[in-house]
This record gives sequence, C-alpha cells and structure tokens, in this order.
Amino acid sequence: MKNYRKTLYMASVLFTLLIFSCVTVNIYFPAEKVESVAGEIVDDIRDRKGGDKGTSLKDLLLQKTLFALFSSNAWADDVTAVSNPTIRALKEKMKARYAQMKPYYQKGMLSEGGNGYVSLGNTGGLGLKEKRDLKNLVDTENKDRASLYREVAKAMKIDPSQINRIAEVFAKEWQK
Repeated sequence: MKNYRKTLYMASVLFTLLIFSCVTVNIYFPAEKVESVAGEIVDDIRDRKGGDKGTSLKDLLLQKTLFALFSSNAWADDVTAVSNPTIRALKEKMKARYAQMKPYYQKGMLSEGGNGYVSLGNTGGLGLKEKRDLKNLVDTENKDRASLYREVAKAMKIDPSQINRIAEVFAKEWQK
C-alpha cells in the first residue's frame, strides 16, 4: 500500500508539472494598425493622396486638434507615429524609384507579388541593357522593401519573426 501511494503521488506530481508546462505563446500581430501604416506609406510613395482634396490645411489641423482633445489615446495611436529617419529615407528613395518603374508597371513588365515584393513580368520588348537595368531596379526596390518591413516591425515593436506577415499586408496596398 505504501508503494502504491508513493507511485500515485509521483504520478500526480508529474501530471501537474505536465499541465503547467503546456503553455501556449501567442505572438500579438496588430494587423489593423499595420494595414493603416502600410496604406499611409504606400500612398506617400505612390503619391496617392487619400481623402477630400477640397479640405484645407487649416481644416485638417482643426480636425486633428479636436481628435486629440476628445480621444483618450490622442497621438499615441496616431498612424504617423510609425516613422523614423530610416523609414523616411527609404520612402524618399522608393518614391523616386517609382517614377522610373511606373512605365514598366503600365506595360505589364513589372508586377506586385502577394509576398510584398516586385517581380519581373514579360520583358520581351527590351534590349539586353534595358533588361539588366530593369532587373537592377527591381533588386534595389526589393532590398529597400525588405528594409522598410524590418523598420516598420521595429518601430511598431513587432517580433522580427512576423516580418513576412507585414510584407503580406503591404502587398495588398502595393497591388491597389
């Protein structure tokens, strides 16, 4: 009987340890905020201004001020808070590069992949030098996009393992 109690005790301790050791770790991914940030960044790079074009700067400032006064989160959750010198520099380079890439998008020689990166399409009408130049343009763009996604993750305090998810969210915005 003494052996049976000892075995039962050890089994219950082992079972208890097993229960407490099964912990699920969920990594929070703020999808809605990433979508907002992606939309803002892509709109800025592609020079797509959203909203009412008739709204004056004075009206926009008044709206932001009123929002800040009556919102408990005020500026803390402001989408534009996701910026730093690196992100701003990447946006400027990508904006300048987009002007070079735009005609190739229109001809179907470039396309936006679902992974957040640019890919080459049918480049049949181009000469060797033009193809090489276009490929270099795409490679540079994709490197900058990878850097942008890392910087956005860092700025938003998102685990680096989630960068592919950030890229996928950006992909939807690039494809618009």
